[in-house]
Amino acid sequence: MRRVMEDYSRKRHEESGYEFVYSPHATKGTLFELSGHLDWYADGMYPPMKLDGDIDYYLKPMNCPMHNLIYRARGRSYRELPLRLFEFGTVYRYEKSGVVHGLTRARGFTQDDAHIYCTREQMADELDSLLTFVLDLLRDYGLNDFYLELSTKDPEKYIGSDEDWAEATETLRAAAEKQGLELVLDPAGAAFYGPKISVQAKDAIGRTWQMSTIQVDFQLPQRFELEFQGQDGNRQRPVMIHRALFGSIERFFAVLLEHYAGAMPPWLAPVTVVGIPITDEHVPYLREVAAELKKHGIRVDVDASDDRMQKKIRNAQKAKIPFMLIAGNDDVEAGAVSFRYRNGEQKNGVPVAEAVAEIVDAVERRIQV
Repeated sequence: MRRVMEDYSRKRHEESGYEFVYSPHATKGTLFELSGHLDWYADGMYPPMKLDGDIDYYLKPMNCPMHNLIYRARGRSYRELPLRLFEFGTVYRYEKSGVVHGLTRARGFTQDDAHIYCTREQMADELDSLLTFVLDLLRDYGLNDFYLELSTKDPEKYIGSDEDWAEATETLRAAAEKQGLELVLDPAGAAFYGPKISVQAKDAIGRTWQMSTIQVDFQLPQRFELEFQGQDGNRQRPVMIHRALFGSIERFFAVLLEHYAGAMPPWLAPVTVVGIPITDEHVPYLREVAAELKKHGIRVDVDASDDRMQKKIRNAQKAKIPFMLIAGNDDVEAGAVSFRYRNGEQKNGVPVAEAVAEIVDAVERRIQV
């Protein structure tokens, strides 16, 4: 299921002009001194490893310092902006034992992390398209009940000028209001480098989960001395936008599991189809049907166990598998299957080609069954 989530996310990011990057899991402490993480987040980071003649190395708590190094690796022009870098980046944070909670709060997790570098003039449009991209992708996963939260400056924990913070906050507010969703303030809830918008989503039973975050950052480009050559030939500083869509893949997985109560839609279900033979004689026939489904990328199993047919059906229902294809003598003779749905409904004598087409269509259109 995680691979399906990642593959779909990659596809959508490719369509939206992101460049895929990879960064190290550990590096020298000087990088996190430059970024400010050791000043502000040292308590949440794993302790240093003494290597290479007593040099401190740290596991990364964030991907942004590495992405800044990628941006800074060569000169940049205004013609390249906005530059959108994307990574499935695993990060490590030492959460206290009382806070760690299954998949929803882990000490190592993978973010679908993006950093967008743009001009100040591009910032408003980029934030608007980012929020639309984020909300549309969450809707693809079946989440539809949202509100937005705007986290503003903590007067005791921030870097940069008040003017930069005011501009970033108001630009975020304007982008959020364009979505037509409820906007709730989170006073003093921002990270030290900039304000953020977070998408708060309600699941099927009304619980609220913080999902995607979008942060505007004028500070790290200054700390890393990031520049681009403007249209006038002068060197200018880009704006940096931090964006994690899932938040973390592990946590998003847990939210979807709760939202669907384990009954994942066909495109996400670990097993989309199970073939159930009435007797052992019908196993080869269903394996041929399964091979046809696999040609279309459908995840399918054939239950060739010693259990009786009714128990196989119960097992598939308990596993919340979306579709069951049952075959006996009549089906084999007719080149058909009995098509049974997760809710217990069943259609008999469905030609194999029709059954395959219906399943493929359900997966491609990401229907909820």
